Amino acid sequence: MVPRMIFVAPALALMLSGCLAKTALDVVTAPVRVVSQTADWATTSQDEADRARGREIRGREERVGSLQREYDDLAEECAEGDNDACRDAVAVRQEMDSLMASLPVEPSER
Repeated sequence: MVPRMIFVAPALALMLSGCLAKTALDVVTAPVRVVSQTADWATTSQDEADRARGREIRGREERVGSLQREYDDLAEECAEGDNDACRDAVAVRQEMDSLMASLPVEPSER
């Protein structure tokens, strides 16, 4: 049993020293990783900002489409003589105009 310990002891020493070195490295680099992760959580990347802006624009475009359908219906009722529909159509058109002013202009195809 003692001769076996002669071979096992150096191997264990080498393995444990690797574990200790890895642990020491982890302890030393932990604050850097924590600060880096915190900075990542606290800031918005350009890609994330672009995606959020795209979602916002698509939401406004969908709202304009919905208002356009509502306006068309109200304009038709207004043409048939419904004064309330005429007033509602004007209000819907004003909302559409304000939303459309904030939408980006698409380049025209030539």
